[in-house]
Amino acid sequence: MRGTNYVVKRTLFALMTLLVAVTLNFVLFRAAPGDPASALRCRACTPEFKEAQRKEFGLDKSKLEQYGIYVKQLAQGNLGSSFSSRRPVWEELKDPLLNTLPMVALGTIFSIVFGIASGVVAAWRRGTVADWGNLSVSLFFYSLPTQWLGLMLVIVFAGVLPISGISDPFLEFTDPSWWDTFVDRLKHMLLPSMTLGLVLYGDYALVTRSALLQTLGEDYILTARAKGLGAWRIVRRHALRNALLPISTLIAISLGYLVGGAILVEAVFSYPGIGLEVYDAVFERDYPMLQGAFLLLMLSVVLANYVADLLYLKLDPRISE
Repeated sequence: MRGTNYVVKRTLFALMTLLVAVTLNFVLFRAAPGDPASALRCRACTPEFKEAQRKEFGLDKSKLEQYGIYVKQLAQGNLGSSFSSRRPVWEELKDPLLNTLPMVALGTIFSIVFGIASGVVAAWRRGTVADWGNLSVSLFFYSLPTQWLGLMLVIVFAGVLPISGISDPFLEFTDPSWWDTFVDRLKHMLLPSMTLGLVLYGDYALVTRSALLQTLGEDYILTARAKGLGAWRIVRRHALRNALLPISTLIAISLGYLVGGAILVEAVFSYPGIGLEVYDAVFERDYPMLQGAFLLLMLSVVLANYVADLLYLKLDPRISE
């Protein structure tokens, strides 16, 4: 019964968070000075033309009316139409989103695997050279801005790996196989994904080390050692399993961090993902595009945190007791 109450509370909290996020998503971009019409710079962009644009975009209505239209469209599954291209926002974001997901997934998998492995080694070998080396490397990558690291990787690997775009524009003229296309896409996403993965690697390593050090000091670990269990068995079956709560929380939270970091990283590498779309939409003050992109990002973060909360029922039996 307690487990059911926990699920209900987490579900209501996620829904309330989403409602607040939708409202902030509307207010955030309209709080900035200017609008899409005022951003127009052309010889024919007279004050009358700009006023006509405002009416076309619905910007002449009050903020409350605009908010009502925005919520009504969302209820119908409509993200609106882009001010720049006049196309539906979802059609504009669908392909960039599909480009971003594998790139972010590759960086996330790298950071989780190597970050947790480094944290486990550092915690188990506390006070040794292995611990000092892992801790130094983790702190170094954790402190780096993603856009700066991306620029450094461009300088180091220029001429070795592709540093811009998502595919070789000349490849289509060679009648490539699916394998050639796959390898070409993988090469183009390698540097941006590693930029995200290296920064997040430091985060996972530090959190894993801290959680394991706390767990390794528990009485049941001393008991396992007294029974003669091997080091790897103690870490795998006892210490790491009980240190998964902060790690699972970090995985959920890091999704939002990756999305924020991907905006700058995709701009550095000219990678045609959702981050680059957001970057361009900011300069054009394309409200529907920004609202649609940030809504998708917020949905992913809220959903990831909701799943992490539900996983606590499995990871921490005390919740359902």
